[in-house]
Amino acid sequence: MSFYSLLGFDPKTHKVRTELMAGMTTFLTMSYILAVNPDILSAAQMDKGAVFTATALASALGTLFIAFLAKLPFAQAPGMGINAFFAFTLVKGMGYSWEAALAAVFIEGLIFVLLTALNIREQIVKCIPKNLRFAISGGLGLFIAFIGLKNAGLVVANDATFVTLGTFTPTAILASIGIILSGALLVLKVRGALFYSILICTVIGIPMGITLIPDSFVPVSMPHSLAPTFLKLDFSALLNADMILTIFVLVFIDIFNTLGTLIGTAAKTDMMDENGNVKNIQKAMMADAIATSTGALLGTSTVTTFVESAAGVAEGGRTGLTALTTALFFLVALFLAPVFLIIPSAATTGALVLVGVFMLESIKKIDLQDISEALPCFITVLMMVLTYSIAEGMALGLISYTLVKLLSGHYKDINLTLYIVSLLLVLRYVFQ
Repeated sequence: MSFYSLLGFDPKTHKVRTELMAGMTTFLTMSYILAVNPDILSAAQMDKGAVFTATALASALGTLFIAFLAKLPFAQAPGMGINAFFAFTLVKGMGYSWEAALAAVFIEGLIFVLLTALNIREQIVKCIPKNLRFAISGGLGLFIAFIGLKNAGLVVANDATFVTLGTFTPTAILASIGIILSGALLVLKVRGALFYSILICTVIGIPMGITLIPDSFVPVSMPHSLAPTFLKLDFSALLNADMILTIFVLVFIDIFNTLGTLIGTAAKTDMMDENGNVKNIQKAMMADAIATSTGALLGTSTVTTFVESAAGVAEGGRTGLTALTTALFFLVALFLAPVFLIIPSAATTGALVLVGVFMLESIKKIDLQDISEALPCFITVLMMVLTYSIAEGMALGLISYTLVKLLSGHYKDINLTLYIVSLLLVLRYVFQ
């Protein structure tokens, strides 16, 4: 068996140059995660240097799993939205230590492995109504954008109105530049638009006094030590009822994010069979699940399949060689930590807002003509932002969906699993 065959690459139908270019395109498009993820997880008091190393390694390993297990051109990295859930809901909101949060992510990955091995993911998928899935994605987008605006001081607290527009400080101005620049580069179809926007804003931030460069700055160095986060898992909190619910939420988000990316990106290509199924999808899901637990051991939030993989597919990537190329770029990035770690939060605001725009696209798929579908979706999106919690938004959306359907006589629209989940969520609020 040749090396190429291990990646699903056939010299008769695929071109090496095309696959390599596709892999590089995917990396450039998603490399903003190397700047954003350490920034978000550092809010949970995690060591920023260690998180950078964990992010790069977990992304490389997860993408290699996809390359060799599934032989598909997809890339993996710590997921946007889930990292915000980790830092701002689990740790800052619910009060768990980041070590306990990593343990939850590790268990989530193991459950995902089990569900994939038993091939019962369809039952999990059917548990959550289709319209609510779209609402959750849209809500995540707004939540991520809100975090970016808040961190930059563009949105601040106000005693009378709770939130209001902040003062245009240098930090807020730089963040505003990043938002507009990111949008303009995307309109111009620049590959790696978010990545370049972050770098440009970092440079602009130097004369503004926002980007602080150490006196002994060297752009290339050995990777930062993993010691502050490696194997730092605390399992003592896992028997808590809230934590059990949290693990369920993590599994749910990861499964839907991965399925949505795989199906949406593979559509209308030869990676999808005549029945509309993605080839090797179970192996791709298994790669995702293994990468999640591996990432937790290294010290980062849930690793998932990135929708930015679509950029590489659009460039002609069709096999694991594309994914292998992306993984190699992540390994090279390990030695560029000094560059990524001087990037200020304000420089990543544009990326966070534009990722929010991408995720909001799912809202248009919601059936807004049916109030029994539209109201729970609205509650889900609204409460994610207003409660500053992804988990609360999802929980209130599921409960309201069940109650509205039940009281309006549409009880057959709800499956048994959703009844049970909704009851457990109600009991959580009653006894919390």
